[in-house]
Amino acid sequence: MKQFFLVCTYILSTYASANPSKGIELRDGTISGRVMDASLNQPLPYVSVIVKTIENKTISGSITNDDGTFTIGKIPEGSVVVSVQYIGFKTISKNVEIGNKSYNINLGDIMLDEDVASLDEVTIVAEVTTIQQKVDRKVINVGKDLTTTGPTASDIMNNIPSVNVDQQTGNISLRGNENVRVMVDGKLSNVPVSQLLKQIPSSSIKQIELITNPSAKYNPEGMSGIINIILHKNTNVGFNGNLNLGLTKEIYARFNSSIDMNYRNGKFNFYGNYGNFAGKSANYGRIKRPEDNSIQLFDFLNNSKSHLYKFGVDFYLNDNNTFSIFTNQNIFDGKGGGKTDIINEDEPVQSQIFRNVSDNTSSQYNLAYKHNFKKDGEKLDVEIDYNTFEQFENSDFRFVNFSFPSDYKDFVDTERNQTTINVDYVNPLSDKAKLEVGLEARLYDTAVNYGSTGQSFDESGSIIATPDTDFNYIRDIYSAYVTYGKTFEKWSYQFGARAETVTDEAKAIRFFESETETIPFKNDYFQIYPSAFLTYSPSEKNSYQASVSRRVDRPGLQQVNPIREWSTPLVSSFGNTELLPQYTNSIEVNYTRNLKNGSITAGVFYRIIEDEINRAVFIDRLDLNRIILSYDNFDNTSAYGVELSSNYKATKWWSFNASFDLFAQTQKGISEIFNTSEGQDPSLDDIEVREISVDNIRYNFRMGNNFKVNKKLTLSAFGIYRGENKGLQFTNKPMYFVNTGLRYSFLSDAATFSFNYNDIFNTMKFRFEGDRPYPQNGQFNWESNTWNIGLSYRFGGSKYRALKRRDRDDNEKSGGGGFI
Repeated sequence: MKQFFLVCTYILSTYASANPSKGIELRDGTISGRVMDASLNQPLPYVSVIVKTIENKTISGSITNDDGTFTIGKIPEGSVVVSVQYIGFKTISKNVEIGNKSYNINLGDIMLDEDVASLDEVTIVAEVTTIQQKVDRKVINVGKDLTTTGPTASDIMNNIPSVNVDQQTGNISLRGNENVRVMVDGKLSNVPVSQLLKQIPSSSIKQIELITNPSAKYNPEGMSGIINIILHKNTNVGFNGNLNLGLTKEIYARFNSSIDMNYRNGKFNFYGNYGNFAGKSANYGRIKRPEDNSIQLFDFLNNSKSHLYKFGVDFYLNDNNTFSIFTNQNIFDGKGGGKTDIINEDEPVQSQIFRNVSDNTSSQYNLAYKHNFKKDGEKLDVEIDYNTFEQFENSDFRFVNFSFPSDYKDFVDTERNQTTINVDYVNPLSDKAKLEVGLEARLYDTAVNYGSTGQSFDESGSIIATPDTDFNYIRDIYSAYVTYGKTFEKWSYQFGARAETVTDEAKAIRFFESETETIPFKNDYFQIYPSAFLTYSPSEKNSYQASVSRRVDRPGLQQVNPIREWSTPLVSSFGNTELLPQYTNSIEVNYTRNLKNGSITAGVFYRIIEDEINRAVFIDRLDLNRIILSYDNFDNTSAYGVELSSNYKATKWWSFNASFDLFAQTQKGISEIFNTSEGQDPSLDDIEVREISVDNIRYNFRMGNNFKVNKKLTLSAFGIYRGENKGLQFTNKPMYFVNTGLRYSFLSDAATFSFNYNDIFNTMKFRFEGDRPYPQNGQFNWESNTWNIGLSYRFGGSKYRALKRRDRDDNEKSGGGGFI
């Protein structure tokens, strides 16, 4: 397989024969061969092979497969030149004659020698980020301008088109929707996304893929698609590594560091990584309720530490067989605390003071095997991935001037196990057609144990102890897929389908003083998820893509967990065990224009959403001033959007990336409100349930600029504007910020120093207002006005990237390096 949908680029142009036919019909020929590393005697993947006329006019081209082979068809009869080019190696050109009874030319093994003079000029990470639009995804090739904007993946995500990170919760959204799956090197992690993004060093990121309309080969979960973070993996010959150090501060200092190393010799590649993060972060805010003129003041402080370890081995048995194994170990130590004050006129200030300790560990074990058959491009991939996650959380709540509730403690233990088994087979039926089939099993097992010393009320109004609860959730998914694709001169298409059978089984057991209550839930269902893609490239400068797919959003753990997710004096959030999946049917059209110094990409999409999952807002029957948030399924709805992005080098010293996106969706939900007259005190009889429909149109604009002062020094400026965002409960006001920075390379470009000053005008605030179920407005702030310094040092020799390990959820073979 050519890298799971790797686009085999054919550079096509019109051909005028230098030797016109004289009554004899001309035939097309084929050129094939294998490119090898002369020093290692091993295949070189991803090498550019270009076929030109004697006059140096491009006829066609391709890149080598994982095993170094290539085949280029439809070469017109006559004399041509085959040029083999690869970064860090000397270019080889061969003259070939098509015709005279030789129409299928096999060049055999083409041995490439390292170009020692150019090795020092090779840069592993580009200076400037570039954006590529492919048939089913947008690929952001991360440059130093992004990796130096902040120490973690969370810091650079807001710089990515169509992606937003909520700085309060850490939740990530794509195209205005939080129903998105985040993967690392094509694999889902057991670590919560908000924690995961803060633990991945930005310097470890090679690419970020926005897979907005995935094919049938992919896991169909996520309404708005998949964000796949591809990490660097060293397979350089000899001993190589990269060291990174960073410090960020506004109110409190936060430290981060990482080191990546590998040793490659002969058939083995050993690699290891370590990264850590430590520091405090503060956020604060207020909420005002005009009806009773009350104000809530919030002041929170988090103190966390994390350690990440990875070790792996690649064993290249021969050209046809590769074994890979690695393990990730993640240790997280989180401590938090804060205070919430409720201020009412002529009443004592009420306060909730809490302390929280949350420690978790995650372990991943991965084994992969790849076999290449004798037939060019035919291969089999097998992968087994096992992931465990354990978290222990203790919370201590204390109340001042409250008659109820009284002080209490919560204890929550969570254990999750995840097993994934993949088998994928690819068979190129011809040089223009390809068949892919596969099987997958995804097995999830979650157990959450909750204990509390708190109190609540029973149905008669009597105070009772908050019941301890055990919640068990099992989800087993078995799937099979098939895709078929074919390429013509200017057209290509691919269609396929994925069939899945799913079993969801949940059981919540609540322990009271004299009895237990069991709440069971089970849901078995079968679904087929079709997909289709069409590409038209009339020239090298223009490309059109269209795609359709069906996807599913299965409820997440927090959405179905009946145990309280979080609580403040006036708001609590719970899951709904009977939540059903949400389905999305999407259509998308994109256009790419390649310019002399950059490119422009434009796209539109439309989605029909079935059984939409959204928030339900209720009034607490035990305290009419409190709100209870949960989830439910609602009627079908729709969404659409427009995206425009560009990367362009305006001058020798100025380049920029810019993007604009607009999303529109009708959200449906329910909210309870008080139906009372002005001045009337609300009662239980005044509660009214209303169905809500909110039409939301949101737009965002981003622009990143790089100013090259000289070969070593580059200045940067980045700005973003987020438009108003309407939800079922609140309307979020617009927000914007501007970041500035510089980076300086030294020690023959082996080292890079960076300095960034973020949110220089201190404008990044979360402001909102709403009237469900009470009129209220508020604002939250966090440490956004920060400065950051970083140092990166690369050591080692060869720049050659040898055979990568397989990544089944990536059509651009990414390897398993990096973290998580």
